[in-house]
Amino acid sequence: MKKFLFLLLSISLSNYGQNSCSSFKIGIIADCQYCNCDAKWGRHYKKAPKRLKEAVTTFNKDSLTYTIHLGDFIDKQIWSLDSILPTWNKLKSKKYHVLGNHDFDVGQTNKEKIISKLNLTSRYYSFVENDWRFIVLDGNDLSFYGTTSIVKEQQTDSLFHLLKDKNLPYLKKWNGGLSNAQINWVKTELDTAIKENQKVGFYCHFPIYPIDNDNLWNRDQFLKLIKPYKNVKIFFNGHNHNGAYQLVDKVHYLTFKGMVDTKNTSAFAKVKFTKDTIFVQGFEREPSRKLVIK
Repeated sequence: MKKFLFLLLSISLSNYGQNSCSSFKIGIIADCQYCNCDAKWGRHYKKAPKRLKEAVTTFNKDSLTYTIHLGDFIDKQIWSLDSILPTWNKLKSKKYHVLGNHDFDVGQTNKEKIISKLNLTSRYYSFVENDWRFIVLDGNDLSFYGTTSIVKEQQTDSLFHLLKDKNLPYLKKWNGGLSNAQINWVKTELDTAIKENQKVGFYCHFPIYPIDNDNLWNRDQFLKLIKPYKNVKIFFNGHNHNGAYQLVDKVHYLTFKGMVDTKNTSAFAKVKFTKDTIFVQGFEREPSRKLVIK
């Protein structure tokens, strides 16, 4: 009888461990966008270091699996990083960056340095947590801000002119697109996720939905790619500092508000992933949300 009870207790504890491991919590910041510049367009650049410090302090009070910044960590000038990287590096969790258009506003010779300074080994990459595969896109792959080679400049011109006749509201030079090489890589990642029975979450600087002036240039190509993959559940981004949300084909498209915006209030979030729900706990201007996974 004692052996039977011990076996039941062992199974129960084992199941408890599996269930508790199925949920995890992360930190999210969008558009910290620091520079030692006067306020413009409602963006208070000089307040960014203090706001970042407040977010890091809040995050460090919790047990976060990782923290990710969704692009535009700085506004311009590579030395802007010196004022905020020490604070960012105080995070106790793992840390990831998405590349934004302003991150490349550092002069041609410094664009490659940005990658290493943000502790990235690749401009786009993926990582796995529990049963999720997170795919980090480089929306500046083809762009007027982020290209670092003649080949990519030529591909940027080709894509921009290919789309020009379509009168797209988001075909602006401050946005960007994915190269065919990156699209092919994403397909490989999606196929791997299917094979490994993983849900997929995308991180990008540029939004897909709703349609506005800030979308990824070749969003239609991206949407065509992901449509057959029912394991794609979320697409989180920054860039549109006002924030936005839309649910399309059971995918949650969420734009996080810019930390740099407004005179008196910041914006950041903790996000908890559970088996069938994602809980966004917003701080200050960022609203809280409940996203049901189907």
